[in-house]
Amino acid sequence: MAYAVIAHYRCEPSDASLIRKALLKMREHTRAEPGNLEYVVHTAEDGFVLYEVYLDRAGFDAHAASEHFAEYIVGTVRPLLTDRQVTFAEVI
Repeated sequence: MAYAVIAHYRCEPSDASLIRKALLKMREHTRAEPGNLEYVVHTAEDGFVLYEVYLDRAGFDAHAASEHFAEYIVGTVRPLLTDRQVTFAEVI
């Protein structure tokens, strides 16, 4: 069963440009992952919303263990966030 991730990242306006660049680089890498079906980055009034779909939980786990996740999400994006809400769900 497909596995979805919906993330809402809030940030200071001064950090939005750097976060946007990192998320777009992340999108390039993630779309090339064999377990990824969809990776969409949306801008929101107070930050960004990500919608991701993986073949299954194992596909997401491989994504979260990747070097590009460590570089762009853990190393660049997360330190700049003022709030982060993530929902994990199975696609029906």
